[in-house]
Amino acid sequence: MEAIELLLTRQSCPRLVAPAPDEAQLKQILGAAVRVPDHAGLTPWEFIIAEGDGLTRLAEHFVQAMEKDGGDEAVVAKAANMPMRAPMVVTVVAKVTEHPKVPALEQHIAAGCACMAMQQAAFALGLGGIWRTGPLAFNRHLHQALGLGEQDQIVGFLYLGTPAVKAPIKPQKSADSAVRYL
Repeated sequence: MEAIELLLTRQSCPRLVAPAPDEAQLKQILGAAVRVPDHAGLTPWEFIIAEGDGLTRLAEHFVQAMEKDGGDEAVVAKAANMPMRAPMVVTVVAKVTEHPKVPALEQHIAAGCACMAMQQAAFALGLGGIWRTGPLAFNRHLHQALGLGEQDQIVGFLYLGTPAVKAPIKPQKSADSAVRYL
């Protein structure tokens, strides 16, 4: 697939089934992640990969976090099922380092770019993915369960697998309404 074609046809795949990326594919996906812009070479990211039993552990963390936040039965039940929507979930974390020239926002954006690069790489490999956030990305109980530091921030949960159905290509959006010249 040509790079420009990849960029212009990429879309999220919300319905994912096994298989997850294999070892070689995952190595390429992670390789794409660490090639994103990284001012001062801080590598401001961490990738927490859950598959197999790891998905069950992630679901347990989700449930405990929602229970500690006082979530009702429906919210907790939904949280328990979230990691099971794909055969692999990569929790992408911005690992912020204090730096005089690289603000926290830039480090968060770099981690977000890593998430996007992983989704693009998966798509290029014939896999599917969807980048989700939601309240759990900001849940301090979940952060603690995952061993994250006070400055760390989950920028997304990247669900990866094989598309369950071939989704039609969405119509191309025009950038015209988002562009202006000085």
